[in-house]
Amino acid sequence: MKVISLVPSITETLFDLGLTSEEIVGRTKFCIHPKELVKDVEIIGGTKNLNIEKIKALKPDLIIANKEENVKEQVEELTKDFKVLLTNVETLEDNYYLIKQLGHLFGKEEKAQYFNIKTYEAFDIPKPENKLKVAYLIWKDPYMTVGGDTFISRIMEELGFENLFKDQKRYPEVQLEDLKEADLIFLSSEPFPFKEKHVAEIQAICVDQKIMIVDGEAFSWYGSHLAKCGEYYQNLLKEIN
Repeated sequence: MKVISLVPSITETLFDLGLTSEEIVGRTKFCIHPKELVKDVEIIGGTKNLNIEKIKALKPDLIIANKEENVKEQVEELTKDFKVLLTNVETLEDNYYLIKQLGHLFGKEEKAQYFNIKTYEAFDIPKPENKLKVAYLIWKDPYMTVGGDTFISRIMEELGFENLFKDQKRYPEVQLEDLKEADLIFLSSEPFPFKEKHVAEIQAICVDQKIMIVDGEAFSWYGSHLAKCGEYYQNLLKEIN
């Protein structure tokens, strides 16, 4: 079966399940894991700006897309000519069923079960005794955070944190003054690549908050990626405590 993945975390999951670059024939430029394998796969644009003609030329048997990461109109155009699996992952339970579904689809049930167990173990760690309020920034100019209806917010909750902006939707813009109610401010490594200089800028306004740069992939990449983050989560919680 020839597959095109339009989602970075799903591309990684397919390779982790044991598919090869002969089966995965197309990926986006943001599909960067696993590095040594994705290099052999044709790039078909970005997640939001797909090269439809390039996709058609590859003649895939299946295209895997995601409700949030891909543009609805582009996905609908592809469904006219190809079988498209449209995924939607909002919770860890959704993630469990996504991996299980992919495992069944490609005859990789054992591998899928392995990654689901490892994901469970990654979150089966001691949580903070006091639930700290966290502001999680994903962008600068303007500053943007995550609302309570996002996958990132759900991962924060699974780790024992409370999203300061849990009552808001999607990815609202915020001012630095808005962050002063937080106990912690997380600066994500992606999509905006926050660095130490940004910590200093924000600390000048948010003087009482602990500010940390965190691995954005560990909070936003679903699929098999979460199964590899157990040690990172443990170290993060130790650093905070």
